[in-house]
Amino acid sequence: MAHAQAQQQGQHTLPTVEEVSSGGVVVDVTQPGLPVAIIARYNRGGRLEWCLPKGHPEGTESNREAAVREVEEETGIAGEVLAPLGSIDYWFTVSTYRVHKTVHHFLLRATGGRLTIENDPDHEAVDVAWVPLKDLGRRLSFPNERRIAELAREVLPQHVD
Repeated sequence: MAHAQAQQQGQHTLPTVEEVSSGGVVVDVTQPGLPVAIIARYNRGGRLEWCLPKGHPEGTESNREAAVREVEEETGIAGEVLAPLGSIDYWFTVSTYRVHKTVHHFLLRATGGRLTIENDPDHEAVDVAWVPLKDLGRRLSFPNERRIAELAREVLPQHVD
């Protein structure tokens, strides 16, 4: 309704850009507490946010392949996908356009690597940490990612011995 009213009054709405990212909940199933690697980054307003690693697929990558690559680039931890965890979507505005972003999340089992942000090609991550799976929801900044963390807690027992 507001969009139609704006057009009738000669006002312009911002153009919309669709974006897709993939990421994951990477769990070290060999350690007590089932730690999960998460990253910290500063948002556009300068606030520190703890979030799940994610990023855009490159070339012909599938969402699954992009999730594995992004998790390793942003956390230093290699992983293998155990299960899809679903998708979330949200909107935000950049100066001249609106972005509708869809993020596909996967549950990954850590297979190696060392916790580091040194391999993040975009240098968005400013910190990285292992957080016990049971505490993950309290550490993540965004409610939609907290729901993904809860789903990971529910699904993980079906995929590990």
